[in-house]
Amino acid sequence: MANTPTTDPAAEPLEGDGTIRPGRLVLVGTPIGNLGDLTPRAVEVLGSADLVCCEDTRRTGRLLQHAGVRAKALKVVNDHTEGDVVPHVLQRLGGGETVAVVTDAGMPGISDPGERLVAAAVAAGFVVEVVPGPSAAVTALVASGLPAGRFVFEGFLPRKGSGRTERLTEVCAERRTVVLYEAPHRLARTVADLLDGCGPDRGVVLSRELTKLHEEHWRGSLAGAVAHVAEVEPRGEYVVVLDGAPAPAAVTDGAIVAALDAARAGGASNRDAVASVSAELHVAKRRVYALATGSVSGVVGASDPAGDPGPPGPA
Repeated sequence: MANTPTTDPAAEPLEGDGTIRPGRLVLVGTPIGNLGDLTPRAVEVLGSADLVCCEDTRRTGRLLQHAGVRAKALKVVNDHTEGDVVPHVLQRLGGGETVAVVTDAGMPGISDPGERLVAAAVAAGFVVEVVPGPSAAVTALVASGLPAGRFVFEGFLPRKGSGRTERLTEVCAERRTVVLYEAPHRLARTVADLLDGCGPDRGVVLSRELTKLHEEHWRGSLAGAVAHVAEVEPRGEYVVVLDGAPAPAAVTDGAIVAALDAARAGGASNRDAVASVSAELHVAKRRVYALATGSVSGVVGASDPAGDPGPPGPA
């Protein structure tokens, strides 16, 4: 698909024939531990880029030295500076330059800087490319032994407040496998919070030192994880892979009738009892109504008994 150049004159240097020189923003995946995972294409891009944006010039400098690459220019882009750097990067792209983006480890834009640069470059019409590389989330997931066909990546949880409470509630109710990142000094609290929300038997894997010499995957239940973290001091960044929530147990007709009886005994009208039980048990109103009126055939769409006002609302 053709790229539409930015309308910012400062980002639109022209060639001699009047055409705009296209710039490229290239996200480069870097090793998450083992430097041998740096790909030949990544080395090529980092060596040829006009500018390399990185979180830490010293760490990226060591990576480049390992690869035998001398970058033309480095610029710090971290969580605090990314927004401020956007205009400069767009200007370089407008000059037809190639700007590479790396993080300390893994893929830029995934719980690391890069997302805002990509959004700005796409909005301005510049080419955005990706050099694939290691991902801690995917590495831990496929090594976990938990279902990997469908999963949710949650990154880092909020540290406190209602935002953390809400995210934990969503994570514990999620039916798919969940992948989280956590710092070592917060791991004990996060595992304990997951235990409170998911129960002691939910499966979990705690992965650390991925691709390194002492790579470790602890596998067990949340109850076991709490005990493990209490006994062994967490070190290094962790990937927490949580088994999905079990399917809810099927609600029986007897449970629905009992709930209806309780609601009506509390003074609720038949219509209100049906509505409240439907919401409480997450059961279709038509099914609850059929049991409330003794018209079980209503579950499959049969006509309502003569003289009855009909089910309260859609099924």
